[in-house]
Amino acid sequence: MRKRIGLIFVMVLLVGLIVSPAYAQTPRIGLIFAEGGLGDQSFNDAAYRGLMQAKDELGVDVVYVEPADIAEMEEHQRAYADLDLDLIIVIGFIHQSALVEVSADYPHINFAIVDDVVDNPNVTSLVFEEHEGSFLVGVLAGLMSETNKVGFVGGMEVPLIRKFEVGFVEGAKYANPNVEVLVNYAGSFGDPGRGRELAVSQNERGADIVYHAAGGTGSGVIDAAVANGFYAIGVDSDQDYMAPGIVLTSMVKRVDTAVFEVIKSVVDGTLEAGVRSFGIEDGGVGTSEFTYTKDLIPEAVFDAIEDARDKIISGEIVVSNPLQ
Repeated sequence: MRKRIGLIFVMVLLVGLIVSPAYAQTPRIGLIFAEGGLGDQSFNDAAYRGLMQAKDELGVDVVYVEPADIAEMEEHQRAYADLDLDLIIVIGFIHQSALVEVSADYPHINFAIVDDVVDNPNVTSLVFEEHEGSFLVGVLAGLMSETNKVGFVGGMEVPLIRKFEVGFVEGAKYANPNVEVLVNYAGSFGDPGRGRELAVSQNERGADIVYHAAGGTGSGVIDAAVANGFYAIGVDSDQDYMAPGIVLTSMVKRVDTAVFEVIKSVVDGTLEAGVRSFGIEDGGVGTSEFTYTKDLIPEAVFDAIEDARDKIISGEIVVSNPLQ
């Protein structure tokens, strides 16, 4: 009910902006988060940072909504489209099926989707090379493991999250052919308790480093690492601060940059439909700054990560992409 009331308030507010001449030239941007909403310290929060950066630096008017569940995705998309916003950004593959229909029904509205592709002429699809970034943190895990066992906890077992898994496994085995990677999926991006259980189970089976690609579920992985004395690797946002010295690094996925850039293209008048990909070479994915772990990680490991990065860019290393 709270989120529905919030959407009604936003609609009333925007109707006022639409009819007010003072706002006639101000781009109006709507953003619809993925399931779980704000506070995940990961994917949704990164999108919010990009939206707020655009508001502050570009002077656009912004509104956003946090859907309670997948059943509301189409409803929110249509509500924003009815307001004739200049751009509607939807966050996450969970929006894809609804956006295929909604964007076709509103051909005069510009849409953007993060983490999936909609092949309609008014949709900009923003995707990432998550498998490449995950390869780098896999190299770190493979070299830092003392047990030759590491773990991966995914949110939902869908093709997108498989990109994280595959890249991590390939990177770990590239750096350490003897390493074993334990893999489990939580079935949710918003269940920290389940993330905690899976990480503890992997640790009990010998994994001394666990990488998650699980949104809010991943906070449970990090909590488990703190409580049980093993290392974690964060994802999407820089999560190193969540457990300094315990989170070795985070596979940073610059959703904030993608959101900001697509809004900037509206302001600049350069928005184009089609697919835009963000990878290692342009800083779209990569590792965090190792703010709390520089003294824990040997220089040789940093050299190996940088060497892998260079070889991915040059094409000498080709990381498998399960979506292709």
